[in-house]
Amino acid sequence: MDEVFRDFRLALADGDGYGLAAILSPVAPENDAGRLYAFYRSSNAHQIDGDVRYAVKYSNSIGLSRDESSAWNDVFVSYWKAVGEILAAEEGENMGKLKDGQWASVYEAWKSMTILLIKYHLSNIFPAWSIPCLYLAGKYLRIFAIKADSQSVKVKGNVTFNAGFQDDVVSSIGKNDKLEDAARQLNRMFSLCLGDRAPIEDSRKWGTYYTANLLFKTHFKLNAISLSKNIIRSIQAQADLPTLDLFPKSHQVTFKYYVGVITFLQEDYVQAEDNLTQAWQLCQKHAIKNQQLILTYLIPCRLLTKHTLPTSNLLDPYPRLQSLFSPLAACIKQGNLAGFDAALQAGEDEFVKRRIYLTLERGRDITLRNLLRKVFLAGGYEPLKEGQTEADLIRRTRIPIIEFAAAIRLGMGPDGQMLDNDEVECMIANMIYKNLMKGYIARERSMVVLNKKGAFPGTGV
Repeated sequence: MDEVFRDFRLALADGDGYGLAAILSPVAPENDAGRLYAFYRSSNAHQIDGDVRYAVKYSNSIGLSRDESSAWNDVFVSYWKAVGEILAAEEGENMGKLKDGQWASVYEAWKSMTILLIKYHLSNIFPAWSIPCLYLAGKYLRIFAIKADSQSVKVKGNVTFNAGFQDDVVSSIGKNDKLEDAARQLNRMFSLCLGDRAPIEDSRKWGTYYTANLLFKTHFKLNAISLSKNIIRSIQAQADLPTLDLFPKSHQVTFKYYVGVITFLQEDYVQAEDNLTQAWQLCQKHAIKNQQLILTYLIPCRLLTKHTLPTSNLLDPYPRLQSLFSPLAACIKQGNLAGFDAALQAGEDEFVKRRIYLTLERGRDITLRNLLRKVFLAGGYEPLKEGQTEADLIRRTRIPIIEFAAAIRLGMGPDGQMLDNDEVECMIANMIYKNLMKGYIARERSMVVLNKKGAFPGTGV
């Protein structure tokens, strides 16, 4: 216990919020793996209050007020109890003797400490610079809630709960009582930070985006994305909130990522691309997992907004993304409809889980556009008239529908559906309507008449 409170005094003396938060971590530091055990075994349930009170108030002068001293006493006593529950749960898990509801007990104990931190920040007993303690409490509150719900579902024989590490994968099919409760506590943290009226240099508003990001992660797990939209609106309504670029980059990247995903799911692909691109540019180069998450949505966005395919250089560092997107990209480039359908089906489970299946499915239009463009290019040039030179060459712009029909049938492969000319006309009309082709269909001549100055916009032809 002496070591814990030595670090406590140093953090208070330096005004080091992150150092203070590290003392309350439920995970032992790498250089002191036995720290939690030593802290917990240094006292017992009967003596912990007196031991902590002595350590905070009497073991060297820290210069705390009576209220703050009493508040830290409550927090450290609660932390000691939580550590005991954590160690018992981890020991039970490691030995295969985890008791029913043990992670729920961990959650409740950690929640008690979290509520105390919220309470003493709300009453301004704790200084604003100690806000990282709330960050840490909120982060692990969410983690312990997921563990508790996961254990609860397994005990009841329900295997539908998805406790995957991916923050934007829905896990709401099971029973999520603890995670829903955690969301309420995180919302209190967010309101505390956003609504702080202290001068900005001493304001808890600097915790706004971190707590918002925790809420985003929790709402996504609960499939309650509409609640995340309320968070964004609340932030936008705050005229005195510092601009996002003044916050730590880690807060910026996560916020931009989630706003990008939310607008992506609303099919506002232009806005989604803008936010995801900013997240990508700000993301640290060694944060491979975060880059992978961003690209998962940025690639489909750019496919639809700019008809841009991911390059092999972009995908090389991410084998999982390479296996998912490279086959699709190759088929889109080739105009291979059958290959595109097969690649989409092969990655269907992952695409659906990530909520990008329907967006990628629209890439079939780009595949068809590229196939029709090949027919246009294969058609060659109009014959030169008298007095014209090769500089006057113009591509053939009147193409029989039967040529497009033959290409589509080939592109759909031997097992593809046989289409009649009326269906092919409908597909071409759809391409023209979506501005993927420019021209019109002359039905009386069974001919497609393409624009001489840009038959396929954006392709350089």
